[in-house]
Amino acid sequence: MPHTPAAADLIDSATAWRRLLVTLALMTVGAAGMYIVPVVLPAVQADFGVARADASLPYTLLMVGFGLGGMLMGRLADRFGVALPLSLGAVGMGLGFGAAALSHNIWLFALAHGMLIGLLGSSATFSPLLADTSLWFVRRRGIAVAVCASGNYLGGALWPPIIQHFVESVGWRQTYWGLAVFCSLAMLGLAQLMRQRPPALALAPVTVRGVAASDRPFGLTLGQAQALLCVAGLSCCVAMSMPQVHIVAYCSDLGFGAARGAEMLSLMLACGIVSRLISGAICDRIGGLRTLLLGSVLQTVALLLFIPFDGLVSLYVISAMFGLFQGGIVPSYAIIVREHFPAAQAGARVGTVIMFTMVGMALGGWMSGKVFDLTGSYNAAFLNGIAWNLLNFAVVLFLLRRTLRPRSSMLMRS
Repeated sequence: MPHTPAAADLIDSATAWRRLLVTLALMTVGAAGMYIVPVVLPAVQADFGVARADASLPYTLLMVGFGLGGMLMGRLADRFGVALPLSLGAVGMGLGFGAAALSHNIWLFALAHGMLIGLLGSSATFSPLLADTSLWFVRRRGIAVAVCASGNYLGGALWPPIIQHFVESVGWRQTYWGLAVFCSLAMLGLAQLMRQRPPALALAPVTVRGVAASDRPFGLTLGQAQALLCVAGLSCCVAMSMPQVHIVAYCSDLGFGAARGAEMLSLMLACGIVSRLISGAICDRIGGLRTLLLGSVLQTVALLLFIPFDGLVSLYVISAMFGLFQGGIVPSYAIIVREHFPAAQAGARVGTVIMFTMVGMALGGWMSGKVFDLTGSYNAAFLNGIAWNLLNFAVVLFLLRRTLRPRSSMLMRS
């Protein structure tokens, strides 16, 4: 498309920052669908009389649905704008929470989370919004995407104690009904403020730190580069899911109670907000790949600390550290896609990578529950997470070295 001054003026503009505030609110509301299962897991397990792995199934299907929905919603956003998937998501959230409240067994409960809350609901408030935000900024793209992604953790900090309060006072089914009404109405209203199309779609390809989006990212084909990013996303989130999904149940098993676990989850995700903002600022200086590599190393350190320390105070401290260390990992993928892939494909490609991060969360959540059922302990689950995190580190290091290779070759020729 031809370069238009009007579009150029919108990049990094006051309009872009105002839109970012609406995006932050949307992602915060949509996060309710992602973080409700870890809080209600003990109550649902007791209500339906199932094993821990079966009680983790709703979260697994939620994450799979969330990931697949991100791909679908990303493609819709690329073609029609982000307001359409957001409106569909509002309907999905309302129907999903309502169906879950009416469920009489764990399988119907799990399907409501996977098909409605995940696939058609919360998915509209993550990948499409990350991609949309990246198309409104250039100079401050890292911090803008970080602010956007912080809505997911802001929701994670706010929702667990709120949900825990209502579960204890009115029961988990009534809590789901309340969320059905609030989330659907809030998302429908906010979606009307997101109708304007991103200005980057009307501009020529924009370079970031001298790296231009192309059809040979990292010197690979588009498909090869996408596949490696998907492997990286899956592996880092298998590791990430262990504390996020099971910290409430872990604290209950240790005798500290579900309420303490909900507080730790809230603390973890609140610190994730700080981490995402700091990582965004770092990303604007060193790029998406290096920021992702840094987060991978630090997440491994935090997972290691969970194994020897299981006291109440220690778990609060390590939960905070885990949030501070890993919060910038997932937003880095959106930055990497914008730095190395064409802008017109941002929604679909970010959605695809995020789908694999959600599959990782789903697989890790189920896998940790299964390991617990087999061993009676979460120590092996933490070790499993560390192994997956090392795979993430290896893939990201490989991609980073390929971005440095052309520069090194030029220096040798000179």
